[in-house]
Amino acid sequence: MSDTNPPAKSLLDPATQRVDPAIPADTVVPTKPRDPVAVRRGSFFALRREIPTWQSLFFAVLFIALIAGLWFAVTRGEEDRLVRHSILPSPEETFGSFPQLWFERELTRNTLASLERVALGFLLAAVVGIPLGVLCGCFNWFNAFLAPFNLFGRNIPIAALIPLTYFVFGIAERQKVMFIFIATVAFVIIDTATAIRDVGSRYIDTAHTLGASRRQIVMKVLVPLAMPSVFNSLRLLFGLAFGYIMLAETIRFAGQSGGLGDIIIQSQRRGPREHIYLVLLIIPLIAFAIDRLLYWIQRQLFPYQYGSDGVLHFLVRSMAHGLEDLKGLVIRPKRLAAVPTAAPPTDKQ
Repeated sequence: MSDTNPPAKSLLDPATQRVDPAIPADTVVPTKPRDPVAVRRGSFFALRREIPTWQSLFFAVLFIALIAGLWFAVTRGEEDRLVRHSILPSPEETFGSFPQLWFERELTRNTLASLERVALGFLLAAVVGIPLGVLCGCFNWFNAFLAPFNLFGRNIPIAALIPLTYFVFGIAERQKVMFIFIATVAFVIIDTATAIRDVGSRYIDTAHTLGASRRQIVMKVLVPLAMPSVFNSLRLLFGLAFGYIMLAETIRFAGQSGGLGDIIIQSQRRGPREHIYLVLLIIPLIAFAIDRLLYWIQRQLFPYQYGSDGVLHFLVRSMAHGLEDLKGLVIRPKRLAAVPTAAPPTDKQ
């Protein structure tokens, strides 16, 4: 009887396509793993199937066409229309009032006024919120100290801030700017602290090994590594702030531009109703254009994250190196004091 092992049999008999009876019943039959690329390119309803750019554009245009067709269908006709004109004007009636919105309602001036208020308020929130968020992410005691403020700012209804800002800052431009600041600064702090905490501990350990100080670890390790996430959060929060400004523009101060929110309020009170729908269509277009601009800046600032050419990253690095060189000319680095050495012993005669 031979001691050599017989050749391994296939678990599946190719002739009968049945499991070989010589194999124990509890043996798990291995299956060939499916190619994930083939799965993504397979069925139309495959989970997480990747689609080309033209399909993304096609489905987006298809959705817009369906909404426009439904809008036209329910507002078609004069007397027998499904939805009355006072509730929903037809596309022709809505877009036909655009010249009046542009010239009589000063659409450009009011749009720039709203953007200016959002930009100033959100810039102030970023200037205050990012340093506080860095401190919260680095020191747990500071995070616990600001926890009540972050809890208040994250959960308070935004509409409740309107009378508060009226009482404190009046109804002029300062009130609208401070409304955006108060409504967004807590979110900036929380998102910045989260981005700082998400930086891997191995980077901090490496910096400690190289002899970096606490300040150097924060400014040269944690902040640069967290900035892509922080900027992405700021880009999303800016769109949120642009929607908040409509609430702050419910009251117009004498001699100032009312903004897009004022156009909606005045159209609701005095008409025409078509201007309400036009402004509601214009706001997402402006927000989308700003978002794309900020996304381009984001890609150029962090090319290692998004694979861009990094024009802005090069400019920022050049400015940072120039400031370091200028600092070296103004502030001389401290020289290490020489350590005294003991004199060699002399032989006594």
